[in-house]
Amino acid sequence: MSACIRAFRRQLSTQSAEKGKQWAGYSAMKYLIQAKPSVIGLGSGSTIVYAIEYLKQHPFSNDVVCIPTSFQTRQLILQNSLKLGSLDNFPVVDMTIDGADEIDRGLNAIKGGGACLFQERLVAQASHRFILVADDRKKSDQLGTKWIKGVPVEVVPMALTTVQYQLERMFPTASIKLRMATPTDKAGPVVTDNGNLVLDCHFGPISDPESLYKEIKCVTGVLDVGLFCKMAERAFVGDNEGNKGEMITPN
Repeated sequence: MSACIRAFRRQLSTQSAEKGKQWAGYSAMKYLIQAKPSVIGLGSGSTIVYAIEYLKQHPFSNDVVCIPTSFQTRQLILQNSLKLGSLDNFPVVDMTIDGADEIDRGLNAIKGGGACLFQERLVAQASHRFILVADDRKKSDQLGTKWIKGVPVEVVPMALTTVQYQLERMFPTASIKLRMATPTDKAGPVVTDNGNLVLDCHFGPISDPESLYKEIKCVTGVLDVGLFCKMAERAFVGDNEGNKGEMITPN
């Protein structure tokens, strides 16, 4: 297969994924607006851009306070002239919409590909209702089969070496690597909005994500783990045509 054909196929795949993201973002925001919440959480990532786009076009945007889960989302809220809030002023959130890197049938999710996992969990746990959005590339029967970049683990910088050492002893078959920034972004490792570092932990297929989360979270120096278990009430997953998708509830 020629390089041109491969590039064309990648472009088509990207375009199809964007259609799915748009369907998911729009559909989730329609669902949210019907519930008429006063305070909402807005997650991070490319699918959330579409949710904010839909909200901006609706009169409801004048009545709702938006809590961001990252600096990126905060900027999107301001750029779209939405009402910006914080957990300091609004410690209870009615509903949050957030993206995911992978979602299984039980609506357990891997999150943190954008290195915003702690703030995403903070807002999600402050919320009465939590909704996931994604395109259908992210849907799987078992976590760790579609998302192959590993489970993100946010680590306090001074604990990096000891945490990595302990995780390698706990999971000898896993590949655990410090996430590095791309050369075009910056030199050195990725730094989260909280000033921490990220270890990407490759476990392969994950049979019990909740137990894995608890085991890693107990390691001193770990701020958060990108496994969100039994938190979402439903997920909106868009197909690659962009004209339909599905709303999934936990089985």
